[in-house]
Parts: sequence; C-alpha cells; structure tokens
Amino acid sequence: MPRTEDTWLPQPDLDEVEIGTVLQALADPVRLHIVRLLDAEGEGSCTSLDVPVKRSTVSHHLRTLRESGVVATRLVGNSRLSRLRRDDLERRFPGLLTSILNAAAPLARTPVG
Repeated sequence: MPRTEDTWLPQPDLDEVEIGTVLQALADPVRLHIVRLLDAEGEGSCTSLDVPVKRSTVSHHLRTLRESGVVATRLVGNSRLSRLRRDDLERRFPGLLTSILNAAAPLARTPVG
C-alpha cells in the first residue's frame, strides 16, 4: 500500500521569526499548558489535549503557536495534529524551549498578615 504524504499547514521559517514573537506566544498560560502537554504527549489536537477551555479556544491557541513557529500542524483526515518544532526551535534559539519547559510554575502567594 503506498504511503501518502502528510499535508502540513503553513508555518513560518524560524530564521525569520523574532524571539519576541515566540516569547509572546509562550507567555499565555493556556498556550504554555498546551506546549507542556505537547512536550509530554508528542502530538495532539484541539479535541485530544486536556485543556480546561472550549475546543474553539484550544484551536485558536494552537493556531497562534503555529503562526509564531512553536508548533507544526499536519492534517490527518478531519484532524489537525500539532507537535512542537523542538529541533527547529533549538537550532534558532538554543536552550529556550528546554528552559521554559523546565521552569517551575510560580508559587502561590500566601497572604501576609
């Protein structure tokens, strides 16, 4: 059976992406959560990722991550599966993604008093 080529959605050439664009995309808590899930799971869609927002919102965040160069998205039937562009990001911004993924979540502030 012949293998069909994957169809990938357009994504920017990371050589033309500014670091501010990537950092802005990763600054949103929901998008950061999505990136952490993709790092753990390898690939996911707006329906398969466990994110506490509406499916349409996850889709919007995945598009923002793709347009900023953080993820690549391929079409499989009616699904859009996204994955981190780990190697591309490491080449363009060495250590950035690893540092962000390894950063601890901020500690909850305890009221003074």
